[in-house]
Amino acid sequence: MMPDYDPYCKFTRVWIPDQEDVWKAAEITRDYKEGETVLHLKLEDDSPLEYPIGPKDKTLPFLRNPDILVGENDLTALSYLHEPAVLHNLKVRFLESNHIYTYCGIVLVAINPYEQLQIYGEEVINAYSGQNMGDMDPHIFAVAEEAYKQMARDERNQSIIVSGESGAGKTVSAKYAMRFFATVGGSAENTNVEEKVLASSPIMEAVGNAKTTRNDNSSRFGKYIQIVFSRHFHIIGANMRTYLLEKSRVVFQAEDERNYHIFYQLCASASLPEFKDLALTSAEDFTYTSLGENIFIDGVNDADDFKKTRQAFTLLGVKENNQSGIFKIIASILHLGNVEICPERDGESCHISRDDVHLQHFCRLLGVELEQMAHWLCHRKLATASETYVKNMSSKQAMNARDALAKHIYAHMFDWIVEHVNMALRTSSKQHSFIGVLDIYGFETFEINSFEQFCINYANEKLQQQFNQHVFKLEQEEYMKEQIPWTLIDFYDNQPCIDLIEAKLGVLDLLDEECKVPKGTDQNWAQKLYSQHSSSVHFQKPRMSNISFIIIHFADKVEYQCEGFLEKNRDTVYEEQINILKASKFQLVADLFQEKQDSSSSSSTSKSSRVNVRPARSTPKAPNREHRKSVGHQFRSSLQLLMETLNATTPHYVRCIKPNDEKESFSFDSRRAVQQLRACGVLETIRISAAGYPSRWTYPDFFNRYRVLMKKSDMTVGDKKLVCRNLLETLVKDPDKFQFGKTKIFFRAGQVAYLEKLRADKFRSACIKIQKTVRGWLQRIRYRKIRKSAITLQRFGRGYMARRYAEQLRLTRAALICQKQYRMARDRRAYLRTRQAVVTIQAYTRGMYTRRIFQQFLLHHKAMIIQKAVRGWLERKKFKRARNAAITIQCAYRRMRAKRQLKQLKIEAKSAQHLKKLNTGMENKIVQLQRKMDDQSKEYKTQNEHLLITNTTLGTEMSKLQKELEQMRSRQGDGNQLTSLQDELEKLRAELQEAHEHRKRLEEEHSSEKLGLTQRVEELEQENSMLKSEKEKMNQRILQHSKSTEDQESSASQRELHLQTEMDEERQRYQNLLKEFSRLEQRYDNLQEEVSLNKFQPGHRRNPSNQSSLESDSNYPSISTSEVGDTEDSLQLVEEMGMEKAAMDISLFMKLQKRVRELEQERKRLQTNLDKMEELAKCKGADPKRPTSERESEDLAYNNLKREELESENKKLKNDLNELRKAIAVRASQNNSSNELQESYNLLLNQLKAANEELEVRKEEVLILRTKIVSFAQQQEINDHIESNKMPELNNSKQPIDKEEALEAYHGLCESKKLLEAQLQSQSRQHKDELEALHTQIELLRDDIEKKQEILNYTMSLSPEAQVQYSVQQEITRLTNDNLDLKELVEKLEKNERKLKKQLRIYMKKVQELEVSQTAAAQPHKARPELSRQVTVQRKEKDFEGMLEYYKEDETLLVKTLITDIKPSAVSATVPCLPAYILFMCIRHADYINDDQKVESLLTSTINAIKKVLKKNNDDFEMTSFWLANTSRLLHCLKQYSGDEVFMTQNTVKQNEHCMKNFDLAEYRQVLSDLSIQIYQQLIKVAEGIMQPMIVSAMLESESIPSLAGVKPMGYRNRSSSMDDDGSGPSSYTLEGLIRQLGQFNSIMGEHGLDPEIVNQVVRQLFHCINAITLNNLLLRKDVCSWSTGMQLRYNISQMEEWLRGNNLHQSKAGVTLESIIQAAQLLQVKKKTSQDAEAICSLCTALTMQQIVKILNLYTPLNEFEERVTVSFIRNIQNRLQERNDPAQLLVDTKHTFPVLFPYTPSALSLETLHIPASLGLDFLVRV
Repeated sequence: MMPDYDPYCKFTRVWIPDQEDVWKAAEITRDYKEGETVLHLKLEDDSPLEYPIGPKDKTLPFLRNPDILVGENDLTALSYLHEPAVLHNLKVRFLESNHIYTYCGIVLVAINPYEQLQIYGEEVINAYSGQNMGDMDPHIFAVAEEAYKQMARDERNQSIIVSGESGAGKTVSAKYAMRFFATVGGSAENTNVEEKVLASSPIMEAVGNAKTTRNDNSSRFGKYIQIVFSRHFHIIGANMRTYLLEKSRVVFQAEDERNYHIFYQLCASASLPEFKDLALTSAEDFTYTSLGENIFIDGVNDADDFKKTRQAFTLLGVKENNQSGIFKIIASILHLGNVEICPERDGESCHISRDDVHLQHFCRLLGVELEQMAHWLCHRKLATASETYVKNMSSKQAMNARDALAKHIYAHMFDWIVEHVNMALRTSSKQHSFIGVLDIYGFETFEINSFEQFCINYANEKLQQQFNQHVFKLEQEEYMKEQIPWTLIDFYDNQPCIDLIEAKLGVLDLLDEECKVPKGTDQNWAQKLYSQHSSSVHFQKPRMSNISFIIIHFADKVEYQCEGFLEKNRDTVYEEQINILKASKFQLVADLFQEKQDSSSSSSTSKSSRVNVRPARSTPKAPNREHRKSVGHQFRSSLQLLMETLNATTPHYVRCIKPNDEKESFSFDSRRAVQQLRACGVLETIRISAAGYPSRWTYPDFFNRYRVLMKKSDMTVGDKKLVCRNLLETLVKDPDKFQFGKTKIFFRAGQVAYLEKLRADKFRSACIKIQKTVRGWLQRIRYRKIRKSAITLQRFGRGYMARRYAEQLRLTRAALICQKQYRMARDRRAYLRTRQAVVTIQAYTRGMYTRRIFQQFLLHHKAMIIQKAVRGWLERKKFKRARNAAITIQCAYRRMRAKRQLKQLKIEAKSAQHLKKLNTGMENKIVQLQRKMDDQSKEYKTQNEHLLITNTTLGTEMSKLQKELEQMRSRQGDGNQLTSLQDELEKLRAELQEAHEHRKRLEEEHSSEKLGLTQRVEELEQENSMLKSEKEKMNQRILQHSKSTEDQESSASQRELHLQTEMDEERQRYQNLLKEFSRLEQRYDNLQEEVSLNKFQPGHRRNPSNQSSLESDSNYPSISTSEVGDTEDSLQLVEEMGMEKAAMDISLFMKLQKRVRELEQERKRLQTNLDKMEELAKCKGADPKRPTSERESEDLAYNNLKREELESENKKLKNDLNELRKAIAVRASQNNSSNELQESYNLLLNQLKAANEELEVRKEEVLILRTKIVSFAQQQEINDHIESNKMPELNNSKQPIDKEEALEAYHGLCESKKLLEAQLQSQSRQHKDELEALHTQIELLRDDIEKKQEILNYTMSLSPEAQVQYSVQQEITRLTNDNLDLKELVEKLEKNERKLKKQLRIYMKKVQELEVSQTAAAQPHKARPELSRQVTVQRKEKDFEGMLEYYKEDETLLVKTLITDIKPSAVSATVPCLPAYILFMCIRHADYINDDQKVESLLTSTINAIKKVLKKNNDDFEMTSFWLANTSRLLHCLKQYSGDEVFMTQNTVKQNEHCMKNFDLAEYRQVLSDLSIQIYQQLIKVAEGIMQPMIVSAMLESESIPSLAGVKPMGYRNRSSSMDDDGSGPSSYTLEGLIRQLGQFNSIMGEHGLDPEIVNQVVRQLFHCINAITLNNLLLRKDVCSWSTGMQLRYNISQMEEWLRGNNLHQSKAGVTLESIIQAAQLLQVKKKTSQDAEAICSLCTALTMQQIVKILNLYTPLNEFEERVTVSFIRNIQNRLQERNDPAQLLVDTKHTFPVLFPYTPSALSLETLHIPASLGLDFLVRV
């Protein structure tokens, strides 16, 4: 039995009023007893407070909710429902969690964040689409989805009512709701209706929005947009209704406000050429746009916005001329505001200057008369009963009339734009339902409130009444569903206030009556109000004013100023001005003011008919003239129509709140928020809910949450409802505090908090008991540890003391020994020092005496050397003097003889014969000189080598002699021997000097060559130094590389991963293109079916030929029609197929036509080139000036004969080839065995190889001959040209004939010079090539060094055993690489062999064609040919070759039996993929008989039939998996038996014999690959569609670990549809069900024989879907972000991973896709307090983005009071740490992402000849071959 619960006890937290924060939190410090006048409190800053309590004025303060309920998604889930609880919950969600949306029952409260949030993307729309409203976090998309779902489910029209004051975000919320409908309910056809609906927003914002002090983009009108849907709930149209445009803004704006955006947009674009005639300048120059003194908005570009406005006009179909007319009208309004009205002296009249530029522009732009407009702007017409006269107006009256005209024009233009927007959005189709979005102004109260505020608050009174009635109705329905007795809830009814305004003789009625009075004034109207309504409760008269009145609205008291009410209600515009506008020469301006009353009434009736609303009473009829109709009357009528529309729909409410007036992001002003909450009805909803039973729990949730309060005996009862009843009756004594419904328990306010307190106390007592036990256990363990430690310390201490004593004895003995040894060493060291000193003295003394004797001997030796040198010098000087005298005599004699010889030579040189000899021998001399120079260079090299050798030998000899000399000096002191040795040394030096002189002479002779060589050597040395420096740099890099090996390995892995991702992206793009292609193909098929259905008539039947041609409408090319393939083969195939069948394939025919045109053009081009060459040859032959020598003519004749001979040999080879073909045809016609046929093939192949080789040789010879002929002809032509140019000079020269010889010699020199230059260039090129080769070799060596250095570094880091193993591995890899190189070489050779085989096949094909044509000619009368092997069927059955033969007529039956009508269960007991094997065996037989038409037809029919089957069964996983397996198997068979060596490596010998012989089906392999990708994508789509409803329930909601998840109180959203849940919905899905479904998918794919690699990819994609949907729901649901959910989620993930391992799918990388959800689960479970925790989270959550981590931390919710919330500072710390990450801004995971699929080649081990076809398939028409 629980004690009585007193809520106002110690430690209870309460709310007290506050002037600044509205409400302040406090805590009770002393228990309160009834009757006390003071409540003792403690504020949050620990300051005490005595709160007075009175019987009337001061009641007890509001109680605070438990912390577990703070931050709830739904305010109705709070235990205490009152104003401070609502305000605090909104504030916590907005500031701490940055959540701008919160539910309040049926209302969505949206707080303007003044910041762009990433929560409106398409992925968020997809996440909310199809979800229940209470399952996800509050969002505008959730409200839109609920409206869309209810429209589809209940077939009832819906409305979304968005309200709030200016700047609260109404327009943005309505825009996002429309974007949701445009995305989810996109039009079925390509009409772009949803784009037009969204395009209407920029137009309406431009003409209806303006900047105010509260909002930069404030809507100054109300609008109701109806989005119309078809029967299939696709958008087919829309309609818009507007309410109360603020026309006064056109002519007046307050300070820091702007006019409508369109004016500033037009002025900003006035410089455009198409707007030059508008005569506009800056907006500052116009009165109507400069009254606010600020024409700019921060962050807004009016010119760019104007471009968007014009694009929207164009998208909605507004013509250019109409757009131009609209812009002219807008510009004319600006010019009208600048028209200057000049007063007259009398003050009663005024005038406008005729030269007023703005008036001229106004009249020109509107097409009206200038004089008339100038006159009627200053005059007015008065009509009486008897006459009509014109009256002057004062300047003030004229200005008012001018402003009224401007407002009138703008209002009519606004209505025209709305009408045309509706025309563009109107649909001709029949509407089924609609969703209306009402964007209307909220309750407004200012210091000065006028007619606009009165109308706005009147509309909000009507909407609040409808809102209250709807809320009350829902509460009543909830109680009735649960069968709970209920009493009438008292709620505020504002009908009296509405009657005060709109009833008979109400405020509007009296206002209209006063407007009809000729001299009615605002004061008279105010007096009538005072006298009529002074007794009303909602009407008051101010004390200090007689021209204002107060109305007590539902939200607040509002005082209205009467001044201007009558003028604004009348909206007076003079008729004369309107008539001038009606007479405009512009049709658009005239239409704006023609018969608007009829059109408006008709449009209103049409609008009402379009929304299918039948009003209960008819609207009052309008007067005949619109400008006489009052604004209040119009507004009341339109408001009445709006309320009837809303009452006929199901409303959804969005209340927008403005958090502050400074427009600061995420700043919350509590006073402003409370004002708006009171005004928008949120608190009224709370009050209605709190009046009944606001807290509601389902029985299972209540049982799970509060079973800790139950006894063990209560838990044995099986009925949970009975257990809950017994518990509540025990805990709560007052039976009125709760009620038991059918599915829920209803509680009064505060009872949940009481139960939470009891639960917390129970947990607290349990925790204390657990802590007591644990602490005692810990203390006992601690005592035992201390006792054990003390004993151990004592033992170790005693041992230590004994060891120390023994150590002391040992040290004493050692000291004695050390002293003895030290004294002995000291004495011995002193003796040795004395002995060493004595020996040293003796050595120095003996050395001194010896050096003195040696010095004296040395002086005598030097004197002898000097004497010898002087005597030799004197003798040499004498010899040189005698030799010089002899040389002088010889020179004089030789000079005399030379002079004589020179004279004789001069005489001989004058003769001509001598010149001839010189010239003729000059060329030979040059050649000889060249040879001589080469010989000299060689001799120079040899001499250098000999010189080096001699130098080395001399050096060695001299060193030997020096050594001998030293030895002799040391041994003997005889001076004669020394002098003889010195003489020999002098001789050797002289010889060395002569050798040096000879070397100098050689160097001087070859100085030029040596200079070049030295330069080259320098260059090489520079390059060598560069290479050395590079080598040093590389060594440094290698060292750095060895230090940063781990970094490079990581970067390499990153690069590899990057390349892998790029490849995946490329593959993904290709597969997306395939997906788009399949979608377009499906669309084409649908359109074709529609066309066929439209053209269908009862008596018509399609003939078989048309039917077959339509069925085979394949988009794929046929055999060998690829642009890469052989064109001649394709042409040949077309000839074989015949034109009739070839024409059926349009793509083939078009490609062949194109290729024929290209070949024709190429032939013409070659023909023209040939003609030109022949003409040139003729001209050369006919030119007499160019005679050829006999030798040239002989060469030409020889070349012609050679060419003819080659042509004849080529013809002979062709004839031999034809004879071989005929021989093969004769052999093939006879029924020879296969061995003979194989021999003939081999023979033909060898001969063909020989012929091809011979042909290649002949071709090369012909090319060589042709090049020689052409080069000779060109050389001859050049020589002729030179001779022709030089002949006249030679003929006209009067020089002797010797000049010709000199000229020839000169030409010879030029030729030799060219020859030398060519040799030099060739040598330089060769040197460059060698240099490049050396560079490449250096690079290769450098790479090799780097690799070896890496290997060395890695090897050195290993252990010796690992080094041995690693070296063995390196050797194995080297051998493998060598093996691969050899394998590549073998593959190249095999490719060449395959090319020759293909040519052989072509030749054999032609031979067989000849044979078939002969047999067809021999048997022309056969209607149906017999099967070629029917005679030998019995004999061949035992030698089945794995082929199946069928008639061409049976192809349709084959496709129908194997594809169209087959069921997967029919072949479940046979070999997997049996249809694919059968189809391939049929294709193989068609290839065997060389029937290309049969192959093409069968493959095309197969592909089309598979597509039709998949289209028919587009939601059947089993059928899709079956055909994916068969399609991929057929693709693998085409590869395995294609004959390509790449696919034959794993074949058996028999399988290689079964390879296809005649056709290359590579293109069809590509087609089947694309088809497989499309089937795979369809399979993924079907599987995801089956799994998607199960994922959230299984992964997040089901209790895989029983009793783990705690349950929190539910809000209105979770309890509103309690009666609709029958237990069969998504909540019934469990993790076991999801795993069972995955296992079913896996077993189906395994039974169908799908490749394991593809199965792995399917599982990986499905796991990605599970991860994405689970994480997205986790990020959008606050109720699942808790520790228990994290635990539950980790268990579920472990079960999924266990399933992967159990099915051998752990290598599919499916587990990797779950990494983000694994980290999210870990994030929910880790500690979130300290900076170390933040660092651990940052290092842990690598797969999550920063936005996702912060979102999860913001959503984290403790399930009981023992958990702590994540603080804001901790979240900010996480954000700061993760700033360095370059994470995408996207919050949610893309659920539509698909991994690129790979179809690896997996050959079949099954032999085709062993395949058995069951008789149940009905394939008796197939014959085994």
